[in-house]
Amino acid sequence: MPDSLNRPPRLILASSSRYRRELLERLRVPFDVIVPAIDETPHAGETPEATALRLAEAKARAVATSLGAGEAALVIGSDQVATYDGLQIGKPGTHEKALGQLQAMRGREVLFHSALCLYDSRTGSVQTLDVITRVQFRDLPDASLEAYLRAETPYDVAGSAKSEGLGIALLEAIHSDDPTALVGLPLIALSRMLLAAGYPLLGV
Repeated sequence: MPDSLNRPPRLILASSSRYRRELLERLRVPFDVIVPAIDETPHAGETPEATALRLAEAKARAVATSLGAGEAALVIGSDQVATYDGLQIGKPGTHEKALGQLQAMRGREVLFHSALCLYDSRTGSVQTLDVITRVQFRDLPDASLEAYLRAETPYDVAGSAKSEGLGIALLEAIHSDDPTALVGLPLIALSRMLLAAGYPLLGV
């Protein structure tokens, strides 16, 4: 709901990801970016879904606690974990690790858990959702994987497959209810959450 001055709450993206920032810009609403300081290490025995949801909420809460007392804000947290055969796949960080990820995933179906959290500082309420994308990878030779990595250097994305770029050539098929989820911020789900929180998307 708008505050007493009929202004919508401040919208904050709790993320260091330029990909999420670029996605949120599609909604054409003003927002700020605050990078959360949290430990993103998965817990022992934690499922990929639980990891993604926990980290998405932790990011949102960490930023919310840094705000001034009484500030009306909606804080967006998001996290993505890729998995196959029960193994979690994070951001590779290096060329060698990225190549290893792509070699392990070729010819396989990989699940991408894109978790979303919207924290409302006015009420302390939290909306969370895990949006799952099923991705079938092509069975490509090492030379093709190396060429892709040299061209795209996708070392800061989970699973090394940057689908919004050349990484789309690595994929045989994508199955999802939200085409933006694989990039890292499920905008269909986020729009639904913002509207539920009374944020005036599209002027309403």
